[in-house]
Amino acid sequence: MSNFSVYLMLGLEHILNWAALDHLLFILSLTCVYVVTDYKKLLWLVTAFTLGHSITLALATLHIIQVNMAWVEFLIPCTILLSAISNLIKTKQGYKYGVVAIFGLIHGLGFSNYLQSLLGAESSIFAPLLAFNIGLEVGQIIVVSIILASSIVSLHILKWKQGAYIKVISGITIGLVLPMILERWP
Repeated sequence: MSNFSVYLMLGLEHILNWAALDHLLFILSLTCVYVVTDYKKLLWLVTAFTLGHSITLALATLHIIQVNMAWVEFLIPCTILLSAISNLIKTKQGYKYGVVAIFGLIHGLGFSNYLQSLLGAESSIFAPLLAFNIGLEVGQIIVVSIILASSIVSLHILKWKQGAYIKVISGITIGLVLPMILERWP
């Protein structure tokens, strides 16, 4: 297996892992308000998040920026809480894209902490950084697809109302993220 493949798989495994529950909850809180026919809006939203986290993942991994990781780890569940609350109060989507890009900046810093520990003695980090980021994106696409499939089952087979589905998912997310916020208080 090539070095590129190793980092690609590490990025994929990092997002598709229960240890990454905070990142999974964030994707869930972003995606649960969309249905399959909203794929263009969802694509823009995911792209905004990707741009944000790609920037800080690269900058932090390259040691161009350095931040207090305790604050980053605290802010990540705060972004989840805010996203879930915004689902309940139905914020305007245009506003959400900018906020999600900013949240992506925070999440990228969290990813960079993990990636920096993996890179160790790598002579060049461009290819591993690219591979890891692609792995993260593939993982996020898988998670988004699962959430959209869940919405199809909930809305079309179980006949839930979309508003009820969003409230249940957002409520569960809030319930799971509040302890994370308390545990990670710097």
